[in-house]
Amino acid sequence: MSNLFESAGMSSMAPRPLADLLRPEQISEVVGQDHLLGDDGPIGRMLAQNRLSSMILWGPPGVGKTSIARLLASHTDLHFELLSAVFSGVADLRKVFEAARSRRQTGKGTLLFVDEIHRFNRAQQDGFLPYVEQGIVTLIGATTQNPSFELNGALLSRCMVLVLERLDIDAQLKLLQRAEAQKSRKLPLTEAARKTLCSMADGDGRYLLNLAEEVFAHSGDTALAPEQLAKILHKRAVQYDRDRDGHYNLISALHKAVRGSDPDAALYWLARMLEGGEDPLFLGRRLVRMASEDIGHADPSALQTAIGAVEAYRLMGSPEGELALAQACVHLACAPKSNAVYKAFNKAKASAAKTGSLAPPKHILNAPTKMMKEHGFGEGYCYDHEVEGGFSGQKYFPDKMQHQQFYNPKPVGFERGVAERLGKWRAIRDKKPEK
Repeated sequence: MSNLFESAGMSSMAPRPLADLLRPEQISEVVGQDHLLGDDGPIGRMLAQNRLSSMILWGPPGVGKTSIARLLASHTDLHFELLSAVFSGVADLRKVFEAARSRRQTGKGTLLFVDEIHRFNRAQQDGFLPYVEQGIVTLIGATTQNPSFELNGALLSRCMVLVLERLDIDAQLKLLQRAEAQKSRKLPLTEAARKTLCSMADGDGRYLLNLAEEVFAHSGDTALAPEQLAKILHKRAVQYDRDRDGHYNLISALHKAVRGSDPDAALYWLARMLEGGEDPLFLGRRLVRMASEDIGHADPSALQTAIGAVEAYRLMGSPEGELALAQACVHLACAPKSNAVYKAFNKAKASAAKTGSLAPPKHILNAPTKMMKEHGFGEGYCYDHEVEGGFSGQKYFPDKMQHQQFYNPKPVGFERGVAERLGKWRAIRDKKPEK
């Protein structure tokens, strides 16, 4: 380890952050990732067989991606090369690949760890392919973003994608115990404050140790309660990337909670997104979408409520207007659900694309000129308002197209009555002979 400090122009006695001091030196010291590193985990099995495949480590910050890569290189006796996609370019990659090729000729393999690998563009990612495929490097890429969206399919097909999890409370408490052993003293915190400290870290081990360092620096031996802890530490901003995975994951959670008729969970995810800085009007637009997609004609007032909430927010802004969004969210979650209109529209679009430019039947076309009347436009049209029951049962599809049934209302809410009316009208239409 001293060589690392000397190469950086630092003495090995220079002050080091607590998170660096506690960096794991053995795979067994990595906390919170037993599903990958345990005997039955994919990495655990590879190590037991003394082999290592290229992989992508996907997970939030501070959960051990870099530490795992370093330890794998040490465990497998591979030369470790580290690149950051933030600071590296094509020239850096070429140097690493050429050095790895030369190293391989001497019988030494190379583990190339690329941090933030999703920041390399598509062409740069393609540059990895021959070297990974030929085994010149074993690639371990680390990313906080969904590899499905950020990495080339060709590169993903050559790597295992392993998901690292946020550190749970037990894993974080283990880290705090190690910090106390390193400092040879206890953190001046009550039990409740220890858990509050973990909550502030939000599953990020590195950030947890940084917070612990601040607590150690606090003068005084009296154990701090949660309220006192909050005064000496700045609360961490909610981890939420408005244009990344956090954005899509949380809006998915909100949509599915509404669809699943759980107003409490729906309010929670709405609040999470607002707390994270999401644009309230984006949330309003999504509520309008939910009203059409998942509630539809089962409760036509849901769409009106959602649109009203958007307008209310535009009128009042934050924070007052956010309550209107919450009201719409609860209305939608509690409303009867039907995706019948959504499904019907998709079927109609597919049918329209397939049938092309078939003309409407002549009897439903207007005939404003004498010539059009002579050609049969409007001939035989039946004005439904003048028919007994207000339903004529005429055909409105093109002549060369049979009547299609796209819309199948569900027997819930407002659609229950719609289904009954359509059933009666369908029976009348079926009795009419096809022209």
